[in-house]
Amino acid sequence: MKERIHLMGTPIDNLTMSETLDIIKFAIERKEHIHHTVVNAGKIVSMHSDTQLRESVINADIINADGQAVVWASKLLGTPLKERVAGIDLMSNLVELAFKNQYKIFFLGAKQNVLEELVSRYSIQYSPEIIAGYRNGYFKKEDEKEIALQIDNSNAHMLFVAITSPIKEIFLYENRDTLKNVNFIMGVGGSFDVVAGYVKRAPLWMQRLGLEWLFRVYQEPRRMFKRYLVGNFKFIQLLIKYKLSGKSYTSS
Repeated sequence: MKERIHLMGTPIDNLTMSETLDIIKFAIERKEHIHHTVVNAGKIVSMHSDTQLRESVINADIINADGQAVVWASKLLGTPLKERVAGIDLMSNLVELAFKNQYKIFFLGAKQNVLEELVSRYSIQYSPEIIAGYRNGYFKKEDEKEIALQIDNSNAHMLFVAITSPIKEIFLYENRDTLKNVNFIMGVGGSFDVVAGYVKRAPLWMQRLGLEWLFRVYQEPRRMFKRYLVGNFKFIQLLIKYKLSGKSYTSS
């Protein structure tokens, strides 16, 4: 049974990458359905004001800590998380798992050229057989149900959704019943752009120091400045508030 802590008002599963993969693989083998999500500093801040996003996250079956700042905060508040489970790394591991176990994946999100490059790279690296289908991330709200039905009927074991927050979280939560035949559903943010080679990921040393956000700001200053610098400042304010309140965490 996995341990779930509550950090700054947010439930997070205290899992390693290996433990997360084992749970997902077991669920697919048993033909169960798992809704997965991740939280980082910015999302935890947003969840305090966006009730729809909060509901979408806290009702997921697995909630991993994607951001290194979240892991550091957990240590400061007394219930240390085992490690960071980055969404892009989890996705990469699951694509390899799909290849080894003959699972199929549906990819939803990003621009069409990015999506096609991603599918091409995975088809070459692994096999076209892992592709259940794909669709870009540009569609209207009223089209969501039809798209969810298309995915559910694709025989996919896994669904990765590369759309910005909070849209992807809300899409997965609102359509979870429609997607019941897909064993594992997960939002992966901008991961498609990285895998397809359109965006560079931070060097490993920056990842270990929790500075991936700074690398993103360097690459896309206009788009990322407010998201990360303002978001990180608000996260620190929130952390101090919870630390001083003495009601920072619980575990179950």
